[in-house]
Amino acid sequence: MKNIYLNIHKANSFNLKKAKKIVENNNLVGLPTETVYGLAGNAYSSEAVKKIFKLKKRSLVNPLIIHFKNLKDTKNDIIHNNSLIKLYNALCPGPITFILNKKTKSNISKIATAGKKTVAVRFPQHKIARSFLKILNVPLAAPSGNISTKLSPTCANDLVDEFGKKLEYILDGGKCKIGLESTIIDLTGKPTILRQGAINTKKISKILKRKISINKKTKSIKSPGQLKYHYSPGIPVFMNKIKAKKSGAFITFGKKFKSAKNHFNLSKSYNLKIAASNLYKTMRKIKNQNFKSISICKIPNVGIGKAINERLKKASNK
Repeated sequence: MKNIYLNIHKANSFNLKKAKKIVENNNLVGLPTETVYGLAGNAYSSEAVKKIFKLKKRSLVNPLIIHFKNLKDTKNDIIHNNSLIKLYNALCPGPITFILNKKTKSNISKIATAGKKTVAVRFPQHKIARSFLKILNVPLAAPSGNISTKLSPTCANDLVDEFGKKLEYILDGGKCKIGLESTIIDLTGKPTILRQGAINTKKISKILKRKISINKKTKSIKSPGQLKYHYSPGIPVFMNKIKAKKSGAFITFGKKFKSAKNHFNLSKSYNLKIAASNLYKTMRKIKNQNFKSISICKIPNVGIGKAINERLKKASNK
């Protein structure tokens, strides 16, 4: 498909260097990761971080995820612990974010961490994200590239859909492989899942050789994804339904439901990974086709299905 958007650029070496200059000037770029596309800026620059919050219309109490190339690059910013080392060696780079204590002399903007003594850290797996981090001298504050509480982008065009010309430079990495935001685990105390994702609790528990709890009550916001209302397509969402509401669309899974003009199937083969990668794209498509609501059939609450249901629950919380 021909690129008709002037702010979407192929992620070759020339354009990566151009994006680097943009970040060095404390401006923002759209960046692909294996989970969703991010809105990226210099994590050490409060000027850049302020631009992220302003463009996303994001509450300043909601901290950003900071992206590093590797664990070595974090040595001046975060306090390492045994759980981090074990999970990093087994899962990184990959779709998992760690909440860790921040070093007092860290240069990470206090705005990016919402003034907290903790920081959310991730090591993205996507080839373009890694290539970009490799040529930078700073980590990237890179939350999902969407207006706050709305759907995350899973392709470059989604970033244009969200921000138009307000985001001047987007690196195109095609469709995101996973399509849901990273798993987030708090490692500042007893390891606790704050947001579910492609890496599930069972896998983490096996690596750490201990039971991992899932936080379901938010006393204070330590990481993205903890707001009660989130991941919204901008129209009402209804879970565990068997048909669409009037003037609404129906999202199905598997072969149980018949095809119809207002039916959208996440995976006819009952593949939850495919369903996850199609979820936001499908919800965005439904919204853009001017349906008034989204009803979705019951999604199996296993594996990444748990992350899908977690997102849908927040999207329906209004």
